[in-house]
Amino acid sequence: MTFSQTFTVMTQGFNDTHDITPKVEEIMRKANLVSGVATVFVSGSTAGITTIEFESGVVEDLKKAIERLAPQDIHYDHDRRWGDGNGFSHVRAALLGPSLSIPVTGGDLQLGTWQQIVLIDFDNRPRQREIIVQLVGE
Repeated sequence: MTFSQTFTVMTQGFNDTHDITPKVEEIMRKANLVSGVATVFVSGSTAGITTIEFESGVVEDLKKAIERLAPQDIHYDHDRRWGDGNGFSHVRAALLGPSLSIPVTGGDLQLGTWQQIVLIDFDNRPRQREIIVQLVGE
């Protein structure tokens, strides 16, 4: 069985982080997936998907770590070429990645107790993000 569904999330950019776990679980229930894999993917080159403990301290710590890895205020060749000022967001998204695969057993996502699926928008402006959830299994 393969089942796919999309949903959108309105974001503010600049590391705006959203817990999308409830929406992914809702889609999984709709598909009646008992065993398999859930893949969560964000379309676009300036956002990413990962898991964290979705609480304000960890969210803030992650934002600071991302700023250290790919600072917003340094030169990016992308900005010189396109003039849109979001070179940092492309690099951040590439480091994080656009998708995540989660095993499903017994009808449940195999996430840890304090682990949620999050969308992080790195762009320098608000966006409407499309998230694709694809379920494969039985």
